Parts: sequence; C-alpha cells; structure tokens
Amino acid sequence: MPTILITGAGRGLGLELARQYAADGWRVLGTVRKAVPELKGTGAELLLADVTNVAEVQDLSRKLKGEPIDLLFCNAGIIGKRGMALGSFDYPEWEKVLRVNLLGAAAVIEALVDNVAASERKTVAVMSSRLGSIAETSGMTLPYATSKAALNLLAKGLAETLRPRGVTVVALSPGWVKTDMGGQGAPLAPEASVRGLRKVLAGLKREDSGKFFSHDGSQIPW
Repeated sequence: MPTILITGAGRGLGLELARQYAADGWRVLGTVRKAVPELKGTGAELLLADVTNVAEVQDLSRKLKGEPIDLLFCNAGIIGKRGMALGSFDYPEWEKVLRVNLLGAAAVIEALVDNVAASERKTVAVMSSRLGSIAETSGMTLPYATSKAALNLLAKGLAETLRPRGVTVVALSPGWVKTDMGGQGAPLAPEASVRGLRKVLAGLKREDSGKFFSHDGSQIPW
C-alpha cells in the first residue's frame, strides 16, 4: 500500500486529495492545525502540525521516523488579504503568505525528505499556481503570486539537489477551482482538479523532475 502525506488536508483541495487517494487504497496521512471531522471521515490518519511552526514540523518528523512516504504533497497555502496592490501593500500580511506558502513547504520537505527517499515512488509535489509563472504574469495578486513563484524555484532547485537520490520534485497548478480560496465563480470543481492532478502524478517520469505542470497535464512556463 503506497503512502501519501498531504499538508493542509483539512479543507479544499487538500481534503479532496485525501478523499480520492484514500478511496484508491492509499494510506493517507493528513496534516492539519486542528482536528477536522471531514478528514477523519475519509479514513485518513490525522496529524496535528502547523507548517509555519518549526518545532511542530520537527515533531512530525520524529513521529514518522523510518516510515516511507511515496508521495509528499505540500498543499498547505493561503492567499492572504485580498486586494493588496501597489499603494496598499500590507507587509506583515505578505510575510505571513510567504511563511505559509514558501517556508512551510521548505520546512516540511526538509523534515521528511529521508522518508520520501526511502519509499518506492520517491515523489514530492508542491501546490503552486499559474499566477506564480513569471513568464505569464499580469502583475495581479502580487503577494500570493510572488510566494508561488518562489515556491516554484524551491521545487526546481530541490529537483536538482535530490536528483542523485532518485527523488522526483514537481510544481503543480490545480487551475481555478471552486474552493474558499478560488471562490464560487471558479469554473473547475475540486473533484475534477484533483483527478487531473492525480493523473499527472501517476504519469510522472524521472525526467519530469523540476517541471511545472497544470492539472490538465500541460507544462507551464516558469
């Protein structure tokens, strides 16, 4: 039975990832900041950990020491205060976005990389966004977009660092999804987005490490 660990598994895409992987027979480990009944209902194993709390992430590493993790999915993320733009940047809020979206993912990967390297599938995925593409940027939603651009660089850099250990690292964009973050006007249902993401992950080859993919399987320019 393969094992997946999903950060931010208590709602939105994280919860849907937990549902689908559990239904497919995977052992699902889901990190949350507080107990979530919906996650328990999926059959996932609930782990309390705030990705911005280094002590909690290190404790998670100790709890899972020696346990292989086939797929580490760094999904935890926030959009931050909406409407921040030039002339109205809220810098403490921007720092919070970076702590969750970038540094949280870095801390979790650093803490659990040995678990991934000890597994059969050896895969790390980070939940990015097309807004993090520097090539395609429109200049909108800059605090969130910069956090995802930095996350993309983290994924690309770690892909090179971990290549000798056989670990594949990719950045994924889920599309514009109907969640609390994406809003009810989004065209894509969480179920469809996650099905697409799972298909991408299932089809990864070693040479795909360091790439940025959309939920539909297309490659996104950095």
